[in-house]
Amino acid sequence: MSFSINGKTAIVTGAANGIGLSIARHFADRGANVMCADMDEKRLHAELGDVAEEGNIRYFAGDLRQRLTIANLVSATIDAFDQVDILVNASRQVMPTDALDPEDTSVETLIEQNLMTALRLTQQVARRMIKQAKDDTESACVGSIVNLSSIAAHQTRPELLGYSIASAGLEQMTRSMALALAPHRIRVNAVAFGSVMSASLKSAIGDNPEWRDEIENHTPLHRIASPTEMVDAVQFLASDGSGFVTGDVMTVDGGRSLLDPVDAPAH
Repeated sequence: MSFSINGKTAIVTGAANGIGLSIARHFADRGANVMCADMDEKRLHAELGDVAEEGNIRYFAGDLRQRLTIANLVSATIDAFDQVDILVNASRQVMPTDALDPEDTSVETLIEQNLMTALRLTQQVARRMIKQAKDDTESACVGSIVNLSSIAAHQTRPELLGYSIASAGLEQMTRSMALALAPHRIRVNAVAFGSVMSASLKSAIGDNPEWRDEIENHTPLHRIASPTEMVDAVQFLASDGSGFVTGDVMTVDGGRSLLDPVDAPAH
């Protein structure tokens, strides 16, 4: 079974920085057509430059919390590449929650950004994949959707209440959509990661250098992963090499989730 994604078309959200950007670049380097989506148009342009109409990279800027923006993203992908075979929901936000403050709106914010955006885009892309599949009666799988989650879904801290709830919801959404889309030959999986040197974590460590030591001391492999270390797991789940895998949450965390949750701070 091949792990190749050459010639396939992928939408990657959160593609202006961190893990999303690494996935988008990796997929493009492996021959996939990639639509890079993010709210930050300036950062997209800074990272990807001027994209050529005949190239295999395009980018789309917009607020994916809006249903119309999601519809426009899918339409732009079809206009550019004629189809969509892979969706990677890599757009995510991390912010603290005051668990005892009834005026704190971070839980609602993170559910909307990290869960609902992924769900709505999954639904829209799945409808397109199903439409494409009408003329394809031979392929065992006609589409792959990969969600980026976190071990915070299972190991949390009080200040990560909203992030943890949204991550847990995303993982259950992954399982539910896997069952809903299996009859249509579309697979849905997730990658749950530990500490990755994303833009948000880099900023947090900059404000609190001791946090880096704390994370590394509670990671059996004793380091923080680079964004590029996530991409091979995502490519596996996106490729035909995982053709009999659906509803799975693959953990990539350097062993963090093997430790006692009390002793292993989640991020």
